[in-house]
Amino acid sequence: MLEERAYWLAWSQVAGVGPVLLLRLRQYFGTLAEAWAAPAQEIGAVEGFGVRLVEAVLRGRSQLNPAQFLEQHSLKNPCFWTPADLEYPRLLLEIPNPPPVLYYRGQVHLPENQGIKPLVSIVGTREPSEYGKRWTQKISSVLAKHGFTVVSGMAAGIDAEAHRGCLAAGGRTLAVLGTGVDVVYPPRNRPLYEQIQQQGLVLSEYPAGTQPNRPHFPQRNRIIAGLARAVLVMEAPNKSGALITAYQANEFGRDVYALPGSLDNHKSIGCLGLLNRGAQVILNEGHLLEMLGAIPELETREPLSQLSLLTPEQPQSIPHLAPELAQVWQALTPEPTPFDVIVQQVGLAAGSVSSALLQLELQGLASQLPGMQYRRC
Repeated sequence: MLEERAYWLAWSQVAGVGPVLLLRLRQYFGTLAEAWAAPAQEIGAVEGFGVRLVEAVLRGRSQLNPAQFLEQHSLKNPCFWTPADLEYPRLLLEIPNPPPVLYYRGQVHLPENQGIKPLVSIVGTREPSEYGKRWTQKISSVLAKHGFTVVSGMAAGIDAEAHRGCLAAGGRTLAVLGTGVDVVYPPRNRPLYEQIQQQGLVLSEYPAGTQPNRPHFPQRNRIIAGLARAVLVMEAPNKSGALITAYQANEFGRDVYALPGSLDNHKSIGCLGLLNRGAQVILNEGHLLEMLGAIPELETREPLSQLSLLTPEQPQSIPHLAPELAQVWQALTPEPTPFDVIVQQVGLAAGSVSSALLQLELQGLASQLPGMQYRRC
């Protein structure tokens, strides 16, 4: 996989070719090595590659030797993964725009990358109230003690409190930066940064030396959302970056939880809005652990680098069921689906769908998740 690794890195240097277009190239040509050698006409046949972008690709390819660039780049950036690597985080491969290069510093724990050890992201405002700080530390500490790895962005406020609560409890925590992994921002978080490297991992899609840049921070939020099975928003005003993370988590099929707050506190309005739109409410530590425990475990599968990204799933054989049960079962997918969506899809009365789902659960063909959601087993 060394050759393909070099091409992930090389393509990431071509201006205008982002994560989504890289996946399209890989899907169209089979490998990025094949795409690198393809003529301009074939590159132009890929969706999203107009005339100007094809010209940029030709310029980039003429100025870069992938194998040599990999060697040179590794001198300043010795630790990074690409989707061609076995260690690349499994859950990031499920999002529509995984980072082509993911740099890291600290202590790697492969069960996290493989999706075996559950990761939970905690995000929120940079200027939390004492209530927000207290509950963030309390929740992150409890999660750490129960075997969860806490993910956040090492920003001031809720992020920092999440990391500190987890570290104080002896847990592992991952910090996703909007800078290079060697750049501490804000600078006052350096002691926290050093401790995270000892008890966890610092991650970034930006190479060493990358300084703070405003667009990088909302961009890195998709990684915070994508790495985890669930995202907790502890305190957030409207137009908060934490809400961007929550919306992305929802798009990725992750569970979203919010800590309720007072209507008098403008920093809680974002959380209340999430709850109004269907996020799970955090009532207390025990309630949260119970809800997180209902998230289905990921199935064991072959090493990720041996899988084809965006390859359609093989059709699942249909069990022998009564017509109405079969209709409901076929409306289910391995991802959680709300009850009302199932009712709309099958066109049956809600009572009939509820009865069918119960029978499917008893037969081990479906399972119910929090929030009246169901998935195919």
